[in-house]
Amino acid sequence: MKKKLYSEDDLLMLSALQHFIFCPRQCALIHVEQLWLENRLTAEGRILHERVHTAAKESRRKVRIEFDMPIRSLELGLTGRADVVEFHLQKNGDWLIYPVEYKRGRPKKDNSDRVQLCAQALCLEEMLSVKIPSGALYYGKKKRRTEVEFDQDLRQVTRQTAHALHDLFNDLRTPPPQYRPRCDNCSFIGLCLPKTMGKTNMVADYMHRMTREQL
Repeated sequence: MKKKLYSEDDLLMLSALQHFIFCPRQCALIHVEQLWLENRLTAEGRILHERVHTAAKESRRKVRIEFDMPIRSLELGLTGRADVVEFHLQKNGDWLIYPVEYKRGRPKKDNSDRVQLCAQALCLEEMLSVKIPSGALYYGKKKRRTEVEFDQDLRQVTRQTAHALHDLFNDLRTPPPQYRPRCDNCSFIGLCLPKTMGKTNMVADYMHRMTREQL
């Protein structure tokens, strides 16, 4: 079966995958409503990426390193830039490609970072007609890499998340707020008001049910 391909005009930002997994409402506020609020955590992450992206290209005998490399996938409908892409020369003359994504903190409990990195690998595979078995996440707090294997399960989750992201954009509606403990560290908490808005939605649902019962 021929795979469905998105057009260039339909490509979404690859970074939206991480926002979508963390919170679909946050993702819609940033990427659909075009809002952005920064706190200490987002500022530290931005500065870390700026340092990586401004690094000079490196080339050694058996390793080439590209920084801030533009990538895209028509299958996933995504476009973006990879922090670091390493090209390792193998004995048979082929190049083994190894993407590295930089993060400010520590490994997350969810798989948002792994999905974002896997999406970068899928973009590179499509662009360069290669197979990429693994990559790495570099966490600023740990100051070391965590290797990520791009197995079939992660690849499937990544594709499903990309398609769900397109559904969110096509719907053109921002999901209602739902408070979770992680909301306390979100830069949008003052705008989103998950505790207040969540209670308002509960009252509205209750009134709607009561009205229907009286009809």
